[in-house]
Amino acid sequence: MALVPYDDRDGWIWFDGKLVPWRDAKLHVLTHAIHYASAVFEGERAYGGKVFKLREHSQRLIDSARILGFDIPYTVEQIDAATMETVAANGAPDCYVRPIAWRGSEMMGVSAQQSKIHLAIATWAWGNYFADKEKGIRLTWAKYARPAPNTAPTASKAAGLYMICTISKHEAEAQGYADALMLDWRGQIAEATGANVFMAIDGVLHTPKPDCFLDGITRRSVIALAKNRQIQVVERAIWPDELARAQEVFLTGTAAEVTPVAEIGEHKFTPGAITAALMDDFGKATRGEIDVKL
Repeated sequence: MALVPYDDRDGWIWFDGKLVPWRDAKLHVLTHAIHYASAVFEGERAYGGKVFKLREHSQRLIDSARILGFDIPYTVEQIDAATMETVAANGAPDCYVRPIAWRGSEMMGVSAQQSKIHLAIATWAWGNYFADKEKGIRLTWAKYARPAPNTAPTASKAAGLYMICTISKHEAEAQGYADALMLDWRGQIAEATGANVFMAIDGVLHTPKPDCFLDGITRRSVIALAKNRQIQVVERAIWPDELARAQEVFLTGTAAEVTPVAEIGEHKFTPGAITAALMDDFGKATRGEIDVKL
């Protein structure tokens, strides 16, 4: 299938307060964010024209920027409205949504206190993040670890924090895997390259405590859905050798939604009843059939 570059498509992108033709949404090569990763973003999905947990995503975008030391010049309400305007303009009610905020080109250097802060929102049709995800995907181990919270702004969805994710996912794909599972600086299980991880052990869900990686909005939604089913959820430190005790493993994220895992390194799993139930519940939640309180 021919590659369709993301800079050469039809449609509209919301850019600094107005919709512009897709191909006109451009940056200068000396934009600070390109050189120093001074950018934050969100990953969202619209289902039937409605963005799942839009308010939470817009708020996290603002919070992420503040952690990086800048203020986005729009309120949560304005970002929500701009997002819905973009979804409607592109005419795809089921789509992926990518808001991004960044420092501009007014200053070049580590310090860029007077740079203008920009905001753009794009949407495009995007199906399953993983091919044949219902069968369960195969993961390998990432060579890079999630950094300690005193070494990086780990509570922010910052562009720079995904550099090691890209490296790890590329290496995993080159070896025939769908993704890589990352440990943290302590050697504990953290997350996949763009999704949180859960494991079912004897009917109880276990998931790493998000103390050095993003506490995903889908992650929190799935925890709420599990509790609605009276499934016990334990957030704790998890060591790699504990995978041997797990009967089911799945990933959660805006792109991944709820994706079963069939293999992590030497460990094998069979997607089971808990995973299937939460996949079904999450699908209903995105369609508004189940109300999820975070």
